Amino acid sequence: MTITVGGEDKELSERLDKELTAFNRAATGAGDEAELSVRATDDVSGEITGGLTGWTWGGLGGISMLWVREDQRGTGLGTRLMRAAEEEARRRGCDRMIVSSFSFQAPDFYRRLGYVETGCSEGIPGGNVDVHFFKSLDPSAGPLFRLAVLLDLPADAAADALAYEERVLSLLPRHGGRLERRLRTADGLSEVHLLTFPSEDAYRAYLADPGRTPDGRITARVLEVTEVHG
Repeated sequence: MTITVGGEDKELSERLDKELTAFNRAATGAGDEAELSVRATDDVSGEITGGLTGWTWGGLGGISMLWVREDQRGTGLGTRLMRAAEEEARRRGCDRMIVSSFSFQAPDFYRRLGYVETGCSEGIPGGNVDVHFFKSLDPSAGPLFRLAVLLDLPADAAADALAYEERVLSLLPRHGGRLERRLRTADGLSEVHLLTFPSEDAYRAYLADPGRTPDGRITARVLEVTEVHG
């Protein structure tokens, strides 16, 4: 067995794409993956003034890259490109979209288009983060219901309290909920949970879940969240 490290390797990339596509199809049952692109061209010069690339797969659309030429920024071209991509994704049967944006790029742009932040990856050069977004393309779907929960754990039973929280958080998928972020203080006695539900009713159902018997040793403060900034 020989291990070789190098730069660009087209043969390897093609093989990995082929093998992982086959694996993903078998795992999900969705075999309709397709590339997606939207191009903006100057009517006079024929030059590309902006565009995006992405994909659709199993009802999900994704944006890989979006670029607008500098002299066209602020003209609404980026919004037109995204709307065109969303419309094509709907035509292909997609009801949801995802996209990521570095914090020095355009996270606020996606927020204005109705995309909801679902998390972020730390460690991007320059002290930046990669912000992840989700949007429902179903016009009947309401906005996501988001909460920040501030927890204070008992100093004499922190381990037991954390075990309880793990059990409670495992109930989230039953009600369509997601734990988007979980932060813990250095002393291990306080946590912040950012939760997302498809609706307030789903959140209420989570609260009423029989498996969620409150632990009186934990002090919790719940805040409804309307915006999250990366």
